[in-house]
Amino acid sequence: MAGEDEDLPRDAKIVKTLLKSMGVEEYEPCVYSEHAGKPAIDCDDVKLAIQSKVNFSFSQPPPREVLLELARNRNKIPLPKPIAGPGVALPPEQDTLISPNYQLAIPKKQSAQAVEEMEEDEEPA
Repeated sequence: MAGEDEDLPRDAKIVKTLLKSMGVEEYEPCVYSEHAGKPAIDCDDVKLAIQSKVNFSFSQPPPREVLLELARNRNKIPLPKPIAGPGVALPPEQDTLISPNYQLAIPKKQSAQAVEEMEEDEEPA
């Protein structure tokens, strides 16, 4: 590999270093020149390769005018007025974690006659 690098022209070494820094490990150096019907790569081939890499790697943001128009349309809608007065607005009590989430079951009082019958049933015979 080191012998191959020494035989390369200076520009080819720069392109190889650039591709390696971008994380490209495998590539075919003559693809663009073969497609154009040329025997060797030139500056236009390198520009085309970089442009194709950039087009598929990065997405361009929308133009500034489009973003400003979207912001204008969004800002036309006023924010809702606060319902509560000053201070921290809390959700309704049924939606908070501090409200009781259980109910106590209070047993009904039994009549005196039912209690006596239960006691008679429990006595040993």
